[in-house]
Amino acid sequence: MQMVVQFKKMKIEGIEVFYREAGDPRNPTIVLLHGFPSSSHMFRDLISLLADRYYVIAPDYPGYGNSSMPSVDDFLYTFEHLSLVIEQLINRLCIPRYILYCHDYGGPIGFRIAVRHPERVLGFVIQNAVAHEVGLGQPFDLFKALWANPSPENKAAFATLVDAEFTKKQYVYGVCKPFRISPDGYAMDQYFLDRPGNAAIQLALGYDYRHNVEQYPKWQQYLRTYKPPTLITWGKNDFIFTLAGAYALARELTCVELVLLCGGHFVLEEESCTVSELIKSFFCRVYGF
Repeated sequence: MQMVVQFKKMKIEGIEVFYREAGDPRNPTIVLLHGFPSSSHMFRDLISLLADRYYVIAPDYPGYGNSSMPSVDDFLYTFEHLSLVIEQLINRLCIPRYILYCHDYGGPIGFRIAVRHPERVLGFVIQNAVAHEVGLGQPFDLFKALWANPSPENKAAFATLVDAEFTKKQYVYGVCKPFRISPDGYAMDQYFLDRPGNAAIQLALGYDYRHNVEQYPKWQQYLRTYKPPTLITWGKNDFIFTLAGAYALARELTCVELVLLCGGHFVLEEESCTVSELIKSFFCRVYGF
């Protein structure tokens, strides 16, 4: 049965936060946290596949997708701040407990929410997001150079990560079923990246990412202490977040299932149906839902 997806906005800290919503709020909640340079659009197929069993919320962070895009002078673009905004959205939707689905930038946002409120987290689905330095792939050389010296040269080099060629590469590199890769994904992302002022937002978050790396030991300790049931569904050909990052996450956990999928960074473009069935199977075994 096709589940209806609704498209809503909520004003938080004076800006509009867009989110996709589907399913019955009486069901267990799964919050889908997108990565760079995407938005909740990356979950467009997965949402309806999950909504028969879960209440599904997929927000766009400020500066991304259909949420407001205040300038870097008017809004503090840090992962800590983004996590607080998303936490406010969850609270105002009166969601007491939830599964966090984390992809890419969604990892630092989701782990921060979990560390602040471990009692509220039912579990995780991790898709190519890391909590160990060993998982950072080659593109992070540009991040690391920026952290070490935010010079004009290093800022210019980092800016290549928001051009159309790199955006498309994230979708097509390492794919196993190329005819399933819709150009809508990378075209949509690039549309939002190309808005005036967005490059400065991406630079601010790229520079702030160093604080995520500093937090890795804290997130690892959280995983070891609270042992959240975790399904890792990983596009095994990802060049941004490596397989070593997936294995490192799995070693921190006891209730964990690691599934390596044939695909790249945006493996949902190929395997949304597979991932939805894995989620349902895993949490049915753990919780019976």
